[in-house]
Amino acid sequence: MNIEALAKPSVLTQPVYEPGKPIEYVARELGLDPAGIVKLASNENPFGPSPLGLAAAQRALLDGALYPDGGCFELRQALAGLRGLEADQFVIGNGSNEIIELLGHAFVGPGDEVVMASPAFVVYKLVTLLFGGRAVEVPLRDWRHDLGAMAAAIGPRTKLVCVCTPNNPTGTANEEAELLAFVRALPPHVVCVIDEAYAEYLPQAPDIRPLIREGRPVVGLRTFSKIYGLASLRVGYGYASPELCRLLNRLRQPFNVNAIAQAAAVAAIGDEAFTRRCAAANAAGLAQLGAGFGSMGLETVPSVANFQLVRVGDGMSVFGKLQKQGMIVRPMNSYGLKEWIRVSVGSETQNRRLLESLNRAL
Repeated sequence: MNIEALAKPSVLTQPVYEPGKPIEYVARELGLDPAGIVKLASNENPFGPSPLGLAAAQRALLDGALYPDGGCFELRQALAGLRGLEADQFVIGNGSNEIIELLGHAFVGPGDEVVMASPAFVVYKLVTLLFGGRAVEVPLRDWRHDLGAMAAAIGPRTKLVCVCTPNNPTGTANEEAELLAFVRALPPHVVCVIDEAYAEYLPQAPDIRPLIREGRPVVGLRTFSKIYGLASLRVGYGYASPELCRLLNRLRQPFNVNAIAQAAAVAAIGDEAFTRRCAAANAAGLAQLGAGFGSMGLETVPSVANFQLVRVGDGMSVFGKLQKQGMIVRPMNSYGLKEWIRVSVGSETQNRRLLESLNRAL
């Protein structure tokens, strides 16, 4: 049977997301000891999960026979306290990726347009294509979102505009004032998605809540996968007006976020000492990597996130050489940056090993 002949034609041309290679995969592929491999490819927290979140997850396992709270009541209450909003202004997802897909379900159909930067988080484009839309990609300017050019790219078929700040894969961020001005100037038929997955690494993240209070069609996205260290549990959230959150919650699958993830996220919100330590260590790590790359004469993009984009010549070749040394980084071919690799900030020891391995690879 030709099963592909039964599928929708668009499925056969849908691009596939390429995640960073898992440690176990590289170990099997190259015959390496998993314990000796360092993964700096997926912007994970090198210091592990929030200790309070981990303890809460372990306790939640004791009730593993029960379904989770489908409305994520406790987590929404905790987020309301954290963000100074009401509990009905949140939608909880299986990672913030799921919120992006819910936005596609709600707003994007065949022929509709989604404006985004290039390069930016590839999932915006994948979701757009999944629903038959057209991705309108606007080149970065000085490695940051060119908000003026993005505004000019909006047309009558535009449904969403996506701004990732700090941006993945560049690590650059737009200022609060320009973000607020951008959203306030959008036509009323466009919903603005501001992806803040790395916002906790900023000393002061832009505050988009005034836009929500003004009734603007805007949604902020955040995740527990980065600074909170809960990537394996897949929990993120969107915050917006109650009306927009109700709309997205209509599309959300029942029990989309498991009870262990919910419990860990609630506890991690209160683990402020941990997140402060992680943010400080990340700033030191960025400086360490920057100095190391500079000593090798390598071009970098100034980053405020937990990763660094570095120009190495043949990115895929260097990626392969680093893997053989037990160092996993991210090649940037899928983002059109063939001369670059993206390196997540690790611990001081991991960063030092990465720099030594890269020096040998070059």
